[in-house]
Amino acid sequence: MQAKVSYLSDQKFNLETWKRELRFHFNEMDTFQEKLEEIAARNYDKRALKSVEVFQNRIMIEKNEISKLMRRCKRKMQNIAVADLTEDIDGRLQHEQGKLKGDMRQYIRMHYDLKEDMMDFFSKWL
Repeated sequence: MQAKVSYLSDQKFNLETWKRELRFHFNEMDTFQEKLEEIAARNYDKRALKSVEVFQNRIMIEKNEISKLMRRCKRKMQNIAVADLTEDIDGRLQHEQGKLKGDMRQYIRMHYDLKEDMMDFFSKWL
C-alpha cells in the first residue's frame, strides 16, 4: 500500500507540474496575441498582416489544446483523489498517465515550434 501511495503522489506531482506549465503557456499566448495586434495596428504590408492572421489562428488552436489538456489533468487528479489503494499499480491509472504524458510531449513540441516561428516573425516586424 505504501508503494501505491508513493506512486499516486508522484503522479499528482507530474500533473501539478503540467498544469503550471500549461497555465504559463496559456498566458504566454495572450502576450503573443498582444504583440500580433501591435503589428497589425502598424499597417505593415499584406504579407505581415497575413502572417498575423495565421499566427492568431494558431494561437486559438493552441489555447484550445491547452484547455483540453487542463481538463484531462483535472480529471486525472480527481481519479487519483478517489483511487482505490488496493488497486494494482499496473492498472488503469498507469495507462491513463502514460497516454497523457505522450500527449503532453506532443503538445510541448507543438508549442515550442509555434513559439520559435513567432519569435522569428517578431524579430522581423517589431
